[in-house]
Amino acid sequence: MAMVPVPGGTFRMGSDDHYPEEAPVHRVTVGAFSVRSTSVTNRDYADFVDATGYLTVAERPLDPADFPGAPAENLVPGSLVFTMTQGPVDLRHISQWWTWTPGACWHRPEGLGSTIENRRDHPVVHVAFEDALAYAQWAGEDLPTEAEWEYAARAGADSTAFIWGQNAVPEGRYLANFWQGDFPWRNDEADGFAGTAPVGSYPPNALGLYEMAGNVWEWTADWYADGHPADAETACCVPADPRGPSVESSFDPGQPQFSIPRRVIKGGSFLCADNYCQRYRPAARRPQMIDTGMSHVGFRTVSRAVAEA
Repeated sequence: MAMVPVPGGTFRMGSDDHYPEEAPVHRVTVGAFSVRSTSVTNRDYADFVDATGYLTVAERPLDPADFPGAPAENLVPGSLVFTMTQGPVDLRHISQWWTWTPGACWHRPEGLGSTIENRRDHPVVHVAFEDALAYAQWAGEDLPTEAEWEYAARAGADSTAFIWGQNAVPEGRYLANFWQGDFPWRNDEADGFAGTAPVGSYPPNALGLYEMAGNVWEWTADWYADGHPADAETACCVPADPRGPSVESSFDPGQPQFSIPRRVIKGGSFLCADNYCQRYRPAARRPQMIDTGMSHVGFRTVSRAVAEA
């Protein structure tokens, strides 16, 4: 798919009206760049693997020394796969719908026996951060910063909750792939899809970028911190092309047993539900451990050559 030019400018990043990690709203200046019009697809990733022989994190053997105390049956290549529950569950415990699945990877998205044969134009998933970065570097591109990603997603719409306006479903039209119904056990599929959708299934934003909301979360280059910096007091001090906080900020204080840094992912996914995670919005952001791919995390790439030329 085409790389879409994004002119530089200053915008209001974040939200004070939704989840605390999105606040505070603050001004940011971004230089010109180009961004891929869709998420990277299974077809694209297959081209990369065919050309390089690359093996993703989910396909590599596990070292028992890295997982002390883990059952031997779990020490096999695999990834986390979403599994719909039989009924309502306690939404505080994500282990009820995420299942470690041996053999799950980008070309076997539900594990052994599954295939992408009929999903060549769907976003690639089960890619850890280094898997996404490896593709970007092979393509002569990069992963976007969080500011670049949000600026491109908003496409000039700084003051609206959603990319397309203030209402999630304007006039009853579904403009993104997200969960309708009671997560994680009942999906009404009013948007037309139970899982990922082929790229380009929904209208683009004002820049011509598809699925900047819903479908799959997308990796960014920034380390995660639980919140944004304060807005600059004067226009002269507005940050330009920020690259996020330090890696030290990204470790999860609630899980000190996991010394794995986290990057920011953006955009929400087909699993975002209003009763659990209304994050199919441009300001939405979540942390993702860099070694972990899942069945709702993908990426798109950027090029800054336009700004450097």
